[in-house]
Amino acid sequence: MSTARHRILDALEQILIAEGPALATIEHVAATAGVSKGGLLYHFGSKEALYEGLLARLTDAAEQVRVGTDVSAAVGEYLRQSSVADDAYSTTMLAALRLVGAPEVDVPAALADASDRWFAPVGALIADPVTARLVQLVGDGLYLNALVAGSASEHDPAVVARLLASLEPAPVGEASGT
Repeated sequence: MSTARHRILDALEQILIAEGPALATIEHVAATAGVSKGGLLYHFGSKEALYEGLLARLTDAAEQVRVGTDVSAAVGEYLRQSSVADDAYSTTMLAALRLVGAPEVDVPAALADASDRWFAPVGALIADPVTARLVQLVGDGLYLNALVAGSASEHDPAVVARLLASLEPAPVGEASGT
């Protein structure tokens, strides 16, 4: 992705988080990114395309998750990452959440897709689909808590330890179905 496209999406994120979607106009995003309106429209032909670019950034980040084949290590890392809310992925997530209800894009579908992509490599290692879903929901809860509260609960390590103790790896080549 070009540097200008990155700057434009960074500007959109900044505006959405700080000022809300009503002020995320093509002109304001272009000015914040330091490009002309024509330059923004060269990279993103419409406001819808700009929003789609932001959601694609979220999906692209979710695709970067890599885990090994050890189920406990993979789940532990997934839950650790789920407790972090001060990274680039979280900035994009917060900006995307500000777009919920925007008629130009289907944000709930994009968020669900990103969440599924983020969890897929971990979920494939968990033999029981109910346990896999439990791990995903605990990760979602840890992430929401990190976004909102900014800190972990004193009980989080015990929750993670108990969850890790209940895991069994899936047979080689068999996915959990999540």
